[in-house]
Amino acid sequence: MSSHEDLIRMRHMLDHAREAVSLIQGKTRPDLDTSRLLQLALVRLIEIVGEAASRISKKAQVQHPQIPWAQIVGMRNRLIHGYDFVDFDILWQTVTKELPEIITELERVVPPKEA
Repeated sequence: MSSHEDLIRMRHMLDHAREAVSLIQGKTRPDLDTSRLLQLALVRLIEIVGEAASRISKKAQVQHPQIPWAQIVGMRNRLIHGYDFVDFDILWQTVTKELPEIITELERVVPPKEA
């Protein structure tokens, strides 16, 4: 895989992570329990972040060890394969605590979008 393709995948990760974080702005943890639409949206966005991460070359992963590649892909796998039980406490923790940190790291790597 080329470095250009890695950057495209990292852009996908960044864009979808940002979208997940923006969806919870002004919301609380109990909102997640009562909004099926929010549940489905967050799960799907995190699945996409994880799928994109799984397609990043090993070389790029080694170049950016500050990004928790295995954990991101692992979360995707848990959501896909454990579709019949999603722990919304873990989902909330991921979106409120972990995704903002991942976004910060990806912003250091991915060039800003051209206007």
